[in-house]
Amino acid sequence: MMADEPLVLGIETSCDETGVGIVHGTTLLADAIASSVDTHARFGGVVPEIASRAHLEAMVPAIERALKTAGVSAKDLDGIAVTAGPGLAGALLVGVSAAKAYAYALGKPLYGVNHLASHICVDQLEHGRLPEPTMALLVSGGHSSLLLSTDITSDVRPMGATIDDAAGEAFDKIARVLDLGFPGGPVIDRLAREGDPEAIHFPRGLSSAKDPAYDFSFSGLKTAVARWIEAKKAAGEEVPVRDVAASFQEAVVDVLTRKAVRACKDEGVDHLMIGGGVAANSRLRALAQERCERAGIRLRVPRPGLCTDNGAMVAALGSEMVTRGRAASDLELSADSSLPVTDPHVPGAHAHGHSHDHDHVHEVSKENLYS
Repeated sequence: MMADEPLVLGIETSCDETGVGIVHGTTLLADAIASSVDTHARFGGVVPEIASRAHLEAMVPAIERALKTAGVSAKDLDGIAVTAGPGLAGALLVGVSAAKAYAYALGKPLYGVNHLASHICVDQLEHGRLPEPTMALLVSGGHSSLLLSTDITSDVRPMGATIDDAAGEAFDKIARVLDLGFPGGPVIDRLAREGDPEAIHFPRGLSSAKDPAYDFSFSGLKTAVARWIEAKKAAGEEVPVRDVAASFQEAVVDVLTRKAVRACKDEGVDHLMIGGGVAANSRLRALAQERCERAGIRLRVPRPGLCTDNGAMVAALGSEMVTRGRAASDLELSADSSLPVTDPHVPGAHAHGHSHDHDHVHEVSKENLYS
């Protein structure tokens, strides 16, 4: 661990996980997560208002826990990074407001970063520096994207994305149809291991020659699986849950890995990184490994705990921003629920010849405090 590497705290609140991470360069020192998933489970999905309130309650304890675990004091930090988007607007606002408050109180630079770019950057905490360029397949509840990163702090190009349901949403919906509860990914993964992936041939979306090469579609698959289950029930037959889980999962990971490997070959990129919550899926990892080995591509997948939303990934990207001398964000930074991946971070308005003179803003707010 080099002494001059930046010490950065990262805050992630784009959905239902309050994540706070602390990294030193590319070394993870602390990763504190408070999840409100159990609160949402009875609704079968994430309720934005509940998520925002949970972030509010969890924020300060999570930050204190992370600092304690890392054995550092807040004044030692070189910067505060926070997910500025994309995500649920209310949830993002809690994280951004907290990050601004800490940055202002501690006199530290603030970095508003992109959720998707953070998912790519987190792999540096496990496997060292990302080679450039890197192809990244990000699969989660909200996104299935194929991204080409030539510089994680400034140049991330979208190659393809889901045109309807993201892969994670499809897992949740099929789990619901099978009465397996929420979230659906882990339970389908578990049951699929005992099923036959070739028992039922479900459709592979957007896989014909005339379809967009790198885009994904899972709504047709989702409908096909739901109809198949309904037909079985209507005929009074038992639904082979394990075979359905295995065959459905195979259809999803088959398309994801095939398109990712194809994009690597087409672009002449020999590294594929897989991130996002669905990257914790054991079959996706195995099939990607198999296909990458055949194609001579190096596969990088962070451990499952770093694939789901966490503060460590935000801190990792923040650390990279500091290392590469990227401009800090203004304290007027706002949350952007649809921040495009082409903006890995949100530099301040004065990024060119950056002025740190924010005092006028704070004079006004201080007046308001006392009026």
